Amino acid sequence: MKIDGTLGALEVAAGQAGDAEAVGYDGVWTGEVSQDPFLPLALAAQATSRVTVGTSIAVALSRSPMSLAYTANDLQRFSGGRFSLGLGSQVKAHITRRFSMPWGRPAAQMREFVLAMRAAWSSWADGTPLAFEGEYYAHTLMPPAFVPTPHPFGPPRVLLAGVGDVMTRVAGEVADGFFCHWFTTPRWIRERTIPALAEGRRRAGATFDGFDIVVGGFVATGTDAEITAGIARMRSQIAFYGSTPAYRGVLELHGWGDLGAELTALSKQNRWAEMATLIDDDMVDAFGIVAAPAELPARVAERFGGLATRITLSPPSSFTPDQTRETVAAIQALPGARIAPAALAAEAARVS
Repeated sequence: MKIDGTLGALEVAAGQAGDAEAVGYDGVWTGEVSQDPFLPLALAAQATSRVTVGTSIAVALSRSPMSLAYTANDLQRFSGGRFSLGLGSQVKAHITRRFSMPWGRPAAQMREFVLAMRAAWSSWADGTPLAFEGEYYAHTLMPPAFVPTPHPFGPPRVLLAGVGDVMTRVAGEVADGFFCHWFTTPRWIRERTIPALAEGRRRAGATFDGFDIVVGGFVATGTDAEITAGIARMRSQIAFYGSTPAYRGVLELHGWGDLGAELTALSKQNRWAEMATLIDDDMVDAFGIVAAPAELPARVAERFGGLATRITLSPPSSFTPDQTRETVAAIQALPGARIAPAALAAEAARVS
């Protein structure tokens, strides 16, 4: 299993990326919450030579496929082929009210978004006329002056994030990998994510060979104080995500659908602190990992062995570089952590 870290603010991204590479991480990701997700990656790419750099995730539907195709191409060239473009749709309120962009059918729009970018990359690579016309996007103009300088690294890998079956099938069909939302469980991955991805791969006439399934999630480890604080943070995060109606299916699978409705009602009243008290130990165990540092690799194997190719995991502040290096190496060496294409297909068939 490959293990990745995360990057913070622009001014610390280069140092964090260099440190991550030094202790053996396989990649580093940036997210789009309160900062641009691409600028730190340029610094990270310059400060490293081996690790993957990528977004986990950038919001696709707030952008144009063409503008993002240029940005991704630049980072792929600048990083020497180490860039991965992770995309998510976000939810309607953020797209329409925060970004002031149109909202349609997000899965269908995301599918077309990825295909539009691929059309641009293909046009730049082989010189064919750009002629992409879809329901949401049309790109039919590409004068020679606007074609980027060629490079030998090919297009970046594209990964999509999702929770529901429809978006997950789209990821299986048009992407190179899938980000499991942090608000997920091993049972959800087995019973819903893998079968939906398998259906998408079947539609594309593709196998799982080279396809990534990336997990992250809630982890409480480190000193006793760090574990206590981590569990409290976990309860708040689970309550926050659980209040989102689009994610209700995960709760319903485990028999917690009524709680999801209650969390939604409380969130509309801004009763966030009260919401966290409703997350019991069974939910913490279902959604997260609570482990002493020495037990962490075994818990990762127990939770995600055979289900994921990559895990995103940041060490607690109490870890020394040597402790982080040992933990990273132990997770990378987990037996059976790599997913064989045949194993994924068999799992999908078993669940179906």
